[in-house]
This record gives sequence, structure tokens and C-alpha cells, in this order.
Amino acid sequence: MKKLLYMALALVAMLPALAVAQEQQDEQQERRYTMYGVMFYNLENLFDTINNNGVYDKEFSPEGARQWNGTKYWQKQHNMAYTIAQMEVKGSPAVGPVIVGVSEIENITVLQDLVRQPELKDRHYQIVHVDGPDRRGVDVGLLYNPRFFKVLNVTTQRINKYLPDYPEFRTRDQLTVTGMLAGEKVSVMVNHWPSRLGGEEASSYLREAAGRMARETIDSLLRDDPNQGIIFMGDLNDDPQNKSCREALGAKKEIKDCVEPGSCFNPWWNILNKGIGTLGYKGNWNLFDQIIFTEYFLRNYDSKDKPTLTYSRAEVLNRKFLRSNEGDRQGYPLRTFSGGVFLNGYSDHFPTMIYLVKEVK
Repeated sequence: MKKLLYMALALVAMLPALAVAQEQQDEQQERRYTMYGVMFYNLENLFDTINNNGVYDKEFSPEGARQWNGTKYWQKQHNMAYTIAQMEVKGSPAVGPVIVGVSEIENITVLQDLVRQPELKDRHYQIVHVDGPDRRGVDVGLLYNPRFFKVLNVTTQRINKYLPDYPEFRTRDQLTVTGMLAGEKVSVMVNHWPSRLGGEEASSYLREAAGRMARETIDSLLRDDPNQGIIFMGDLNDDPQNKSCREALGAKKEIKDCVEPGSCFNPWWNILNKGIGTLGYKGNWNLFDQIIFTEYFLRNYDSKDKPTLTYSRAEVLNRKFLRSNEGDRQGYPLRTFSGGVFLNGYSDHFPTMIYLVKEVK
């Protein structure tokens, strides 16, 4: 009898704790979240087959060294569309990424062909593209799902004013697209910074100038409207720890250091430190393809409540089908050409994605 009494008393003592646990479980079950993917992809020389840029464009024409004909062009288009279509986002009503920034595209026509591919046409991606001054004729662009992102404004920024000693320097413009994502104002900046031609150190000043241009653009956007989030993405031809990213742009390695309005967090710094990159050479990985963002997306990072778009995680999309399985490039991106030979691959860069979460009320 005493044993039964002790058991009854113990059960009574546990009731408050059980009630709290049940309340927490009910609260957790009631919370529902939507995930939004924001992706960047260097499409590696997505050129059409028409030579309309002289010597720079001849390479990608039927008469050029690569014998770039319709068959190869449409295989390339299929591969690019297939890659984007495979990057599904769990918990997203959009299935795939709602925003895709791209680089190394020749013109708007190649993007129009891309979004019409069977793998992507049902997503109804819309295009933002502005012709730039690059010598090779390549630009950046933006694809977006109009169900979830509504464009308000488009501008471009040119690097020349940040290079007063080189006023004739021609490279890709920075594309800035402001719109409404999941009901919140967000500006997306797409970049393809100057290459390392001539050596990393000798060319660093060009990418540092691009970093200053990006930093001033971010500051200008926030002066116009402090209550917006800013996402900066691109092939930067530099790693997160390089001076262009670390100092000129001011992108920080740790979330705890991103508390001031307008401060930028670079999630790829720690990812690269783990040996994960987007392109590799002779056993070394680089992570040039970065998506950086302002502290706006970190305000609810440590809270269960996610009333606004909140950063969840970042990922290098190094899927198996994108990797080479042979030779000295095993494990690296399976590119379109290697040594002048058409491989029918994808790109010499892996794509990247950040995931933003928002609570559904």
C-alpha cells in the first residue's frame, strides 16, 4: 500500500513538468516555417554561336577554336538548366531557388533560352540583365521566381570611378536589383570581379576597387532605406580572407561580429577552412563564389521566432553529377572544355546557395 502511495505522490509531483513539456511540444508543432533558397552560379562561358564581338567572340563560334555550334550550345543549355532544377529547397513553396544570380553569360538571349528549357520552364523564371562593357562580352544577370520576388528597381555600378588611374578599364558591371521577397524589401547585388590575370597579388588592386564599390553601394542603399536586407553575391576571384572581401567589402567571419547596421557576414570563410571550395587547382581549393549578406538577416538567428527572413545556412552545391571522376581533376567541377576538348560538362565552378527561413503566421 505504501508503495502505491509513493508512486501516486511521485506522479503528482511530475504533473507540472509534464504540462510544461506538453505545452512546449504543442508550441513547436504550431510553428511553421517557409524556406527560401538564394543561389549563385558561374555558368562558364554561356555564349551563343554568333560572332558579334570580333576576336573576343570568335572562339565561341562554329569557325572558332572550340567549334562552338548549335549542338554544343544546346547541350550546354540543357546542362545548366538541369543543374538549377536539381537544386531543390526543402520546405519551400517554390521547390527550387527563388533567386539565381549568374555570371559569364553573353547576353539576354542565352538567359531567355535557359529559362525556356524543359527543366525550368514550369518555374517561370524572369530575367534581369543589362549589357555591360566587358571586353569579352560577358555579363552578370539575375533569374527570379515572380511568385515570390517582385522587382522594384534595377541599377548598375561601374568600377571605373574607383580606378582613377585606369579610366578605360573594362570589366563586368555590378548589377543591383531591389525588390520584395516574401513581403520584405531586399536588394540583391550580382558581381563578377576582375580576374587574377597577371598574378593574384599584382591584380589584387582591381578586386579591392570592386570591393570598395560594393561597400559604397551597400551604404548608399541603406541610406535610402535602412529597413531592407542586402544580399551580395558573385564570382569574386578572391577567397573570403583576401583583402578585397575582408577589408574593402568588410565581410566578417563570425556572426557575433555582425551587430552594427549594414555590417556584412561571410559564411563561406569557415566553410573554406573546412576544405570545401567551389573550384580547385592542384589539390588546393578556392571559394570564389560567395553570397554575403547584411545583419538584417541575422536579427532573429538565435531566436525560435522568425518573423522576418532569417539566415539558416550556406552550402556549396557540389553534387556528384557536377564532379569530374577522372584524372588529375577528380573531384573538381566537371567543366565544359578541358584542354580544348569538349567534355559536355557543366561549369568550372560549383554553385552556392544560402537558405533563408521565415515563420508562417
